[in-house]
Amino acid sequence: MIHPTAVVSPKAEIGADVKIGPYCVIGEDVRIGARSHLHSHIVIDGPIIIGEDNEFYSFSSIGARSQDLKYAGEPTHASIGDRNTFREFVTVHRGTTPENSTRIGSDNNLLAYAHVAHDAVVGNHCILSNAATLAGHVTVEDHVILSGLAGVHQFCRVGAHSMVGGCAKIVQDVPPFTIADGHPSQLRGLNLVGLQRRGFSEEDIRALKTAYKTLFLKKETNLASQVEVLKASEAAQNEQVLQMLDFLRSSERGVVR
Repeated sequence: MIHPTAVVSPKAEIGADVKIGPYCVIGEDVRIGARSHLHSHIVIDGPIIIGEDNEFYSFSSIGARSQDLKYAGEPTHASIGDRNTFREFVTVHRGTTPENSTRIGSDNNLLAYAHVAHDAVVGNHCILSNAATLAGHVTVEDHVILSGLAGVHQFCRVGAHSMVGGCAKIVQDVPPFTIADGHPSQLRGLNLVGLQRRGFSEEDIRALKTAYKTLFLKKETNLASQVEVLKASEAAQNEQVLQMLDFLRSSERGVVR
């Protein structure tokens, strides 16, 4: 179902049962999966591959060229998984170089005015609340909630099952399973409500509490030394604690504490 006012490139690939509403503009090198719904006044540029059952609300701009000043006009890419919702005025930009791309997974909810910049990676089951902003090369892992007006600096990572507070300024990596808030941000505790809602066991939560107390409560202590203390504890045998330790080990910008 394509509204007569929509402009759709003959080179675009449109899946079965896709609805394209009034005044949408679909460029070439765009692939839209089955049963997706574009409400109205949406611009999708490519190259971009969009999966199935996605929903785009009015005035979204998806797959536009990178705003990175290094971008030289070469063909770059973006990809979007399945069952995502993009509310009004959401913007998603393609990668800066052919070797990298902007990638959004599945089952995400991007609220009005959220922005995903060039080369950013968003996992699955994430919520970007109103005007949450990801700069270039940001990675957001699975089950993350970014509250309204939160901003994430270039090359930062936001760990799985974490939550970022409203208007927060993220300039270092946010460890998984935690809550970060403030300007600049500090850790406020474990994301206990999120962990409970997602069915984490009491054993997992106890182990994560031990890890959090060991690593982050004494901000004046050296983090590397506290990591060694945690490794020697029983909690370090827990799968979720190992995930946190792996995240810390691979951090290049340092972590929010």
